[in-house]
Amino acid sequence: MYAQMVKSEASNDDPGMLAAFQARIDRGDKIEPKEWMPEGYRKTLIRQISQHAHSEIVGQLPEGNWITRAPTLQRKAILLAKVQDEAGHGLYLYSAAETLGISRDEMFEQLHSGRAKYSSIFNYPTLTWADMGAVGWLVDGAAIMNQVPLQRTSYGPYSRAMIRICKEESFHQRQGYHIMMKMARGTEAQREMAQDALDRFWYPALMMFGPSDKDSVHSQQSMAWKIKINTNDELRQRFVNETVPQAEFLGLTVPDPELRWNPDKEGYDFSQPDWDEFFEVLKGNGPCNRERLGARVRAWEDGAWFREGLTAYADKAAQRRAGAATAAE
Repeated sequence: MYAQMVKSEASNDDPGMLAAFQARIDRGDKIEPKEWMPEGYRKTLIRQISQHAHSEIVGQLPEGNWITRAPTLQRKAILLAKVQDEAGHGLYLYSAAETLGISRDEMFEQLHSGRAKYSSIFNYPTLTWADMGAVGWLVDGAAIMNQVPLQRTSYGPYSRAMIRICKEESFHQRQGYHIMMKMARGTEAQREMAQDALDRFWYPALMMFGPSDKDSVHSQQSMAWKIKINTNDELRQRFVNETVPQAEFLGLTVPDPELRWNPDKEGYDFSQPDWDEFFEVLKGNGPCNRERLGARVRAWEDGAWFREGLTAYADKAAQRRAGAATAAE
């Protein structure tokens, strides 16, 4: 359906301009905000960048809940810094999306109404401190796998935003792996907690790359425009290949009885996630969908007085400047 929409939009653009635009993409040129672009390209970017931004903002919620309960002062400070980073990532990305002609208020409205999505992983609960390790190791590890190629994406503001984001996500992944290492080498209870966290987050982490390529309605056009660099299945395979040896080093077991090294493809064969569960979570029926979205809506409503104050101050400042300009004339 979405592919049909993009085709219809693109057909309204001049064929010569479309061909010239695609030639720029194929050469590896960066597209900048004031340059001509097909409407389908613009809308695809808005969808992808805004959903990325929403994921960063909503992703603070399961982690922020553990800041006061982290086991040491150092762990509290590290987790606080990480949550602060995630807020910054959301702001970078909202700013990048705004260059495409959509307002931040409009993006928030889409999120709060349920029309815009965010990563399904953030609709799962974080039950123990080991989950903070699993989130950092697996979730941020999957994010890095997704985002490093986006440093080469065709839209300039998005590409440049990803450079800093990827550097900070690398810190987040190491932070999570360090927690898992401490837990896996701790007491038997701590080791069991680490294994339980891996068991619960393994398949949701695999879902982060999106549906199988055969079921992805966005990938083909996004790949042609170099909005995406790799397919969902390519990234998922790369993630499994890199993460399984890390689990083995920790002495933990990946919860997949079908996991096998395949020498022919030089990678692991592995079980697919439950895609019915994935699509149910996307529809809003995950374990924490209502809780996460409700928290974001409450935060927006509770901050209304502050936004109104800023707007009133800006209006008065503009009136003062206008009055001073009139007096000077």
